[in-house]
Amino acid sequence: MIAAIKERIMKRGNVTLVSVVAVGLSLAGSLALTPIRDACAAQGQTSYSEDIAPIFRGWCASCHAPGGEGEKASGLDLSTYESLMKGAKFGPMVIPSKPDESSLMALIEGKAKLRMPFQHKPLPACLRLNISSWIFEGAKNN
Repeated sequence: MIAAIKERIMKRGNVTLVSVVAVGLSLAGSLALTPIRDACAAQGQTSYSEDIAPIFRGWCASCHAPGGEGEKASGLDLSTYESLMKGAKFGPMVIPSKPDESSLMALIEGKAKLRMPFQHKPLPACLRLNISSWIFEGAKNN
């Protein structure tokens, strides 16, 4: 009888172990198939649509969209690539391939009289780096 109980426990243990391994493998497989982008780790060429536009939507669009306070004050609309490249009342915001000469970088790095986002915490360094990389790579609409 003890041998039979031992055998049942071993079978249950193996089934449980097999179940755990199967679930773990299926989760690992689904993670491998699901593209996960870390906003602070753009790799390869920086994409406007995947890396830069989400930053603007999350951090800037509340003011710099049509009708927003920032758009009214500066003329800068960050809701589309075309409006960004059009610039502001004060001139171009992005000079392709020249992040150090781009007004956008001066504003988000706090090197201008105003720092953007205005009256909010600064953009994390990794997001500023993504924007700088995108400008350095030619500020393409990709």
